[in-house]
Amino acid sequence: MYNLPIYNYLRKYQKENINIFHMPGHKLSSGIPQELATEVLKLDVTEIDGTDNLHYPEGIIKEAQELAAKAFGADNTFFLVNGSTCGIQTAIMSVCTRGQKILIGRDSHKSVVSGLIMSGAEPVFIYPEYNSKFGINEGITAQSIEKALCKNPEVAAVLITRPNYYGICSDIENIIKIVHSHGKPLIVDEAHGAHLVFSPLLPHSANQYKADIVIQSAHKTLPAVTQGAYMHINGSLIDIEKIRFNLAMLQTSSPSYIIMTYLDIARELMEKEGTERLFNLIEEISTFKNRLSEILGYKVLEGSYLGINTIHDPTRLVLNTSGLGISGYEAEAILRAELSVQVEMADYENLVLITTTADKKSTFDRLYESLSKLARIHFNDEWGRQAEKIRSLTGHKPFEALQALSPYEAYVAQKEEKQIKSCLGRVCAGVITPYPPGIPVLYPGEIIDSSKISYIDSIIKLGGKVNGVGNNNIVQVVK
Repeated sequence: MYNLPIYNYLRKYQKENINIFHMPGHKLSSGIPQELATEVLKLDVTEIDGTDNLHYPEGIIKEAQELAAKAFGADNTFFLVNGSTCGIQTAIMSVCTRGQKILIGRDSHKSVVSGLIMSGAEPVFIYPEYNSKFGINEGITAQSIEKALCKNPEVAAVLITRPNYYGICSDIENIIKIVHSHGKPLIVDEAHGAHLVFSPLLPHSANQYKADIVIQSAHKTLPAVTQGAYMHINGSLIDIEKIRFNLAMLQTSSPSYIIMTYLDIARELMEKEGTERLFNLIEEISTFKNRLSEILGYKVLEGSYLGINTIHDPTRLVLNTSGLGISGYEAEAILRAELSVQVEMADYENLVLITTTADKKSTFDRLYESLSKLARIHFNDEWGRQAEKIRSLTGHKPFEALQALSPYEAYVAQKEEKQIKSCLGRVCAGVITPYPPGIPVLYPGEIIDSSKISYIDSIIKLGGKVNGVGNNNIVQVVK
C-alpha cells in the first residue's frame, strides 16, 4: 500500500458513486468517449520535434488554436494551461499600464485583483443589480457602464463577468455597443460560458458580438480537464503581440500537453455533437424543474425572477433552500454526507449545481430523489434569523468600499495581522473572498467598515468559507 494522500482520496471519491454537479465538465470522464479518456499519461510529453511550442506555435498547436477560433467565433484564440486566471491577468496587463484606471464589475473573480497588482492599474468599480428573491447579484447593466464611462472618460478599458456563477447573463450586445462607442476595449470574463456558442437555446456568447477579449474556462462547462481555458481576441483594439508576450511571461514554460489535448478534444466534441447534447440536457433540466416544483420548499432560479435585459443560462441550476428553513451551506453538507450528492457551491441560501453534456436522465432522477429526502427533514428557525441579517447587508451592497490605496500600494505596504472584529477603519492588505464563488468582499487598499465585518462574520457562522480570513478570524491589514 502506497502512502499517497491525494491519490488515495481521489480514488476513494471516485468509488463512492457520488452524484456530481461540480466542475470539471467531463464529470469524472463520463462526458468523454472512453477511447479518448484512457492512458492519459501517454499524452504527457514536452516540446520536441513535431509537438510544437505553446508560446511560439507553428505546427499542431497553431492548427488546434485556429480550429478553436473558428468553432468559438473568434478572430484569434490562445490555449491557456494556467486556467482563466492567467487570461484575466494577461488581459489587464495588456490594456493597462501603472496608474491607469480600468472600469471593473465589482462581482469580478479574485484573479482580477492579481491582475491589478501586477499591472499597477487602479480600479473604478461598477456594481451589479441585486436580486432580493435569491439574495444574489445579477449582471452589470449597460446603463451603469454608460454612466461610469461618461464620468470616467480616462479609463483604459472595461472588464465585466458574464455569465456569473449563478448563470446570469447581462445584456452583452448593448454593453459592447456602449463600450465601443467610447473607443474602449471590453474584456469579458466568460469563464462559465464556454458552452454558450454551441446552442441557439442558450444566451449568446460575447464572441458572437465581438467583445475584444473573451476568456473562457473550458474545464467548467466543457469536457476538458482542470486548468484548461481559452482566450479569444476580436477586432483591432487589442495589441495581439502584447497578449502573446504577457501569456508567455505568465504561463508556465512547461505547458501541459494533457491540458492542451483536452482543449482540442472539448472543441471537437462540442463542434460535432454539442448542439444535440445541449438540447437533450436542457430538455432533461426542464423535466427536472417541473418535477421539483411539486416539492414545497425549493425555488429554482429562472428568467422570470430576473430584472429586464438579463437572462439566465438554463444549464446552471440554482436552488434556493430558504423555504426549507436551512442555509445553502447546511443543505450542501447534508446532501454530501447523507444523500450522495456533491454540488458545485453553496451560499447562505442557495445551492449552485453545474450541469454539462456529461449529465444524463439518471443523473437528474437521482438528484430529484435526494432533494425529496432533504425536503422531508425538519429544521429549526435559527437560520432564518441569520439569513435576514445577511440579506439586509447584501441589499445595501456589502462589496461597496472606500479605496484608500491602490491594490499595488497595499500589496507593497508593510502589514500586520489583526482579528477581523478589531479592524474597523483599517486598510485591508489582502484579498478577503468567500470561496466559492471567489468574488472579493474586500480588495487590497480598501477600508474595512462595520458592514464588511458583520458580513464576513455571518458567512463564517453559517458555515461558509472565507479566503483571506485565517484561524481565529485573523486578517492582514496595512500598518
